[in-house]
Amino acid sequence: MSKQQPPSAQPCCQQQRRTFLTRLSIGLSAVIGFMIALPGIGFVLAPVFRKPKQKWRTVGKLADFKVGGFVLVQYEDPSPVAWAGVTATAGAWIRRASESEFIAFSINCRHLGCPVRWVEDPRLFMCPCHGGVYYEDGTVAAGPPPEPLERLNVRIRAGLVEIETGPTPLTLTKLT
Repeated sequence: MSKQQPPSAQPCCQQQRRTFLTRLSIGLSAVIGFMIALPGIGFVLAPVFRKPKQKWRTVGKLADFKVGGFVLVQYEDPSPVAWAGVTATAGAWIRRASESEFIAFSINCRHLGCPVRWVEDPRLFMCPCHGGVYYEDGTVAAGPPPEPLERLNVRIRAGLVEIETGPTPLTLTKLT
């Protein structure tokens, strides 16, 4: 029976081979671990770098909009999922400012996304959930909303009014 020599007494090549194999196994383990974790990292970080999908939606005929008044229009959400149900429908307030100019605002309050409604007499948008109030131009008049209503692009094509839609615009507010 031969006794094993202490590491300091082992031949030089055997010590180098052992160090090389140790480093090789640690390196390969790190590469394999990274390859296993990469899909999960991609899943978590992809939404940060992905540009939201924008889509033009037809919301009515040119004749449906009278100069000066706001009209509530509904359209299919640009990113619906099968289980969304009723929430797959989104809305916007459109005002025909002149014969060729339209102004559109997302229906969602910038505080927490509740639907705002247009009240004609004071000429204000009001959020029933948390008391947010917006002026006719979409700027904040009162309440917790940190930003104005989101404006949507509007165009006229072949006598139809279209708006450019995207995911529901929200602002993350700090809770203090």
